[in-house]
Amino acid sequence: MKANVIMHVLFDVRKNKYLYMMLLPLIAYYLLFHYQPMYGAIIAFKDFSPRLGIIGSPWSGLGHFVDFFQGAYFWRTIRNTFMISFYDLIFGFPAPIILALLLNEVKAQLFKRTVQTITYLPHFISLVVICGMIKDFTSSSGVINDIIAFFGGERISLLLEPSLFRTIYVSTDIWQSIGWGTIIYLAALTGIDQEQYEAAKIDGAGRWKQMMHITIPGIMPTIMVLLILNLGRMMNLGFEKIILLYNPGVYETADVISSYVYRVGLQDFNYSFSSAVGLFNSAIGFILVISSNWISRKHNDTSLW
Repeated sequence: MKANVIMHVLFDVRKNKYLYMMLLPLIAYYLLFHYQPMYGAIIAFKDFSPRLGIIGSPWSGLGHFVDFFQGAYFWRTIRNTFMISFYDLIFGFPAPIILALLLNEVKAQLFKRTVQTITYLPHFISLVVICGMIKDFTSSSGVINDIIAFFGGERISLLLEPSLFRTIYVSTDIWQSIGWGTIIYLAALTGIDQEQYEAAKIDGAGRWKQMMHITIPGIMPTIMVLLILNLGRMMNLGFEKIILLYNPGVYETADVISSYVYRVGLQDFNYSFSSAVGLFNSAIGFILVISSNWISRKHNDTSLW
């Protein structure tokens, strides 16, 4: 059986050799930049010294993991990572779905394209520029404080308030990604059989019932796949935006695992400890992907594999 499969694969490769050659750059990219660096994860179990190298450095076992679990920042980074990711999932994930459903109901093409263009734009702006804009908007002399002052409020620097950091992070994340996120859902909406809508209209179903019973079920497989991917990325909260926005005054609510890894690894040069924390972070993300994929396959017959 295995011999037949191998023969079939070899025949297919020989038959479509030029198509397979197009895969080589992609395979090389993953080997060089994704699989080859995995070798460096060994230093999480060693007391790494640049002078001795990865092989020559002494083993430390699970010591760095234990140090992290017993450290003062363990619960703070775990809590902040989950809280920001959870808020992003609750408010950020449905946002492009809602926008796509609303745009799908709009018949005026000019208005629809204008809204799409305006909501796409923030995605193409550099994250550094976006964070600069957020700092300007939220400063004590920014436009948000101008509005607060207009209604009689007191001017404050919003990014210096620990209680507001998560709100600012999640709301600006929605603003930056909502337009780009609608592309996939709008593409999924075009794949729904239009005869279902015609049949629903004949049966007297209004726009709301059509959306609830045809549109949303039609894009549900796409929603579930993207939900699984988002769950898998919960622990991999991007450290770039956090680092660009936070300051020591808001570490209590803003410091996440990835920003902690950055500070410990690149600023304190504690490579082994930061690798152990990063490896733990990746392991949790892997478990989340496996679990969410299993739950989705069991209850919704939709899964990544």
